[in-house]
Amino acid sequence: MKIIELEEVGSTSEYCKQNDCGEDLCVFAKRQTAGKGTKGRSFISLDGGLYVSIMRHFDDFPAENAFKIMVNGCVAVCRTLEKFGIMPVIRWANDVLVNGKKICGTLIENTFSNGKIVRSIVGIGINVNNGISDEIKEIATSIKEATGKKIDLEEVKTAFLENLEKGFTIEDYKRYINWFGRKVTLKTGEEERVVNALNVTENGRLLVDWCGNMLEISAAEVSLRL
Repeated sequence: MKIIELEEVGSTSEYCKQNDCGEDLCVFAKRQTAGKGTKGRSFISLDGGLYVSIMRHFDDFPAENAFKIMVNGCVAVCRTLEKFGIMPVIRWANDVLVNGKKICGTLIENTFSNGKIVRSIVGIGINVNNGISDEIKEIATSIKEATGKKIDLEEVKTAFLENLEKGFTIEDYKRYINWFGRKVTLKTGEEERVVNALNVTENGRLLVDWCGNMLEISAAEVSLRL
């Protein structure tokens, strides 16, 4: 895989798309001026964070296995954080929390053809030494804040790349979930529903108990609040 390191870019994922020559690509940037989060949100990318997009191409990757890409990215982040003495929790489907605050987000953009994924771009932003803006400091944290010390960004980058190549499973993913059996809030637009969280399926759906009814919830439909 080719690795590119940039000082600044609008979005590492957009850079991947614009420079897709058919080879796998990993793009790091010290800053993003137009970082993207899930559901169309912006992603603040200040100096000191780890901002990366990984573009892979596939010959035979069934679309129904798409959640495996999310699993591998999220668990790679969690394993990397553990290296620095941090205990992460995954908030379904793609957020990683530390001490109840978001430390990382993952945005995956897949390209499909004939029921298969032909290209996947995984965008990941990890708060390392970057400051947290006042508008999100109640809900976001960083490795520096969690450990009380500045961390070598290159060490984080190396650990992340090593973990990314390990190929994690749904069972690995669920080891970072500590809220099964608890009440959680699902939000759709202005509507909120309190449910009992039970499990996450192989294809990434959240199994919940709502008033005695078993439901399978898609991450595209709702957001989860712990």
